[in-house]
This record gives sequence, C-alpha cells and structure tokens, in this order.
Amino acid sequence: MIGRLAGWLLAVALALPAQAETKANQLFGAASLPTDSRPMPYGTYNKGCADGLIALPETGPTWQAMRLSRNRNWGHPVMIDYLIDLSEAARQIGWPGLYIGDISQPRGGPMTSGHASHQIGLDADVWMLPPRRLDLSRQEREEISSIPVRSADQRSVTENWTPAHHALLRAAASDARVDRIFVAAAVKIEMCKSATRADRDWLQKIRPIGGHETHFHIRLKCPRGARHCDGQTPTVKELSNGGDGCDDTLMWWVSDEYLNPKPDPNAKPVPRQRGARDYTLADLPRQCRNVLSSP
Repeated sequence: MIGRLAGWLLAVALALPAQAETKANQLFGAASLPTDSRPMPYGTYNKGCADGLIALPETGPTWQAMRLSRNRNWGHPVMIDYLIDLSEAARQIGWPGLYIGDISQPRGGPMTSGHASHQIGLDADVWMLPPRRLDLSRQEREEISSIPVRSADQRSVTENWTPAHHALLRAAASDARVDRIFVAAAVKIEMCKSATRADRDWLQKIRPIGGHETHFHIRLKCPRGARHCDGQTPTVKELSNGGDGCDDTLMWWVSDEYLNPKPDPNAKPVPRQRGARDYTLADLPRQCRNVLSSP
C-alpha cells in the first residue's frame, strides 16, 4: 500500500500546476511499501523510480541492514541477491559479514535527505566497518557509526584500512553485475599500489569520488530485460576496453588544485543547479506517476 499520506500528496500534486507541484522527494519519501508489480527500474540512478522492489531482510546470517528508521533497505531483486552474495564472500576474507547502509526507498525516487542517486534500486552503500556483531538491535543500528578509512587531509588511507578491505572491494568489483564502485580517492590510490600486475582488470570499476570515506557505494548495471532503465554512460577507457584507472589523472583527486583551489577574484557566480530534491513528478520518467499511484 502506498499509505494515506503519500496518496493524499499525490492527489495534491496531480491537481496543481507544474510550478506549484509537490516535490517528488516528499511523494516518494511518504511511500512505506513497494508496488505489487514485477521489478522494473525507470530512468537513471539519479532521476528515476522503480516498481517491484523487495526488502533486504533486516538481519541475515552474514549481514545486517543499518539505519532501519530510514526505510531504505529496498532494492531490485538483482541488487538484493548481489548484497547477500557479497556478504557471504566477506566471510571468506575473515569478516563476519557486512553492515549494509542505504539501498533505495520502497518505490525508489528522490530522497528527502542524503543521496542524489539510489533512485532505482540499483545502488547500495556498504560500511567500511567490519561487523563486530550480527545481532544488533534496531536501536543499536541507529547509534553505531562506521569508520573512516581516509585521512582528514584526504590524501592517504588511515590505520583503519586493511588488506581485508582491499580483498572485499576486489570481490565486489569482480562481479559481472557491477557497473562501478565509488570510493574515496585515497582508497583508489592505495588499491592501485597494492594490486598485483597480473590481477588489475577489476580496478577499472573502482572510481574515486568525494564523500565516501566511511562506506563504498556499489552501482549495478541495468538488469537483463529492464528496458526502461538508463544505464551509466561508459567512460572513454571503458569504450576502448583498456586501463585500470590508475594513471596520472588519478592523482588530481589529491592535488592542491582539487583539494585547496585558489579563489578566482574574477569568477562569475555560478547559478545553483537543480538537484534531486528539487525534482517534481514532471522531471521524472512518466512511469513514476503510476509507481506512486499503484497499490
């Protein structure tokens, strides 16, 4: 069921002119359950929604879903299967399993806080914290935090980084279902240093990006048959089928030019760009209206 609040918000949104329409994140954030439809992602990772998402069970033999109050442990069945498989692989590297953060809302869509992506059930965050226990209460899952594996100056990994982290990310990226995995730049640099010459192809999927010092962000490819899913645009190196992403351009992410840019006194103000929390239903794929109105 969509819930009374979400249903009322949708009715209001449909009755208003476009410029006054309720924000999409309020509509999708109010939906407490998924649609009773076959799984189908619509649109892109950062502008879309989804039918038929399923919940990652709150606790399993090799995982726990964290921050349950957010109700963001919903994903495409391919994602849920992948996360369970990865949690089992974590055991093989010596971890008890995984603490799994946000996946998507019950019907995907923009969120009221946090992520710009995670909108079609094919993104998921995995904590860098090796699980201490897999029997945490709901309250403990709200209070515990992950650990940073990137230094405060963003240039290197911390003592929290271990060979097991490297092995886990290697396992995560080696899966054919994965499109790419986002990590802190320092993590990518460290992995480039420690990977063997003969085993580096998977490194191309590990991508540096800001805001990932305590977790890594997995993004899956559009599943087979997901005709309404718009996948990630390949990079030049992907198109040429070469490179591991460990070239000189990687060091830009830890350069002064990037970390401490000098202000340009002649620079013109940059207009604020519309983001995911600005979207209305009119910005999303047309199927998203049906996703919200479906039982």
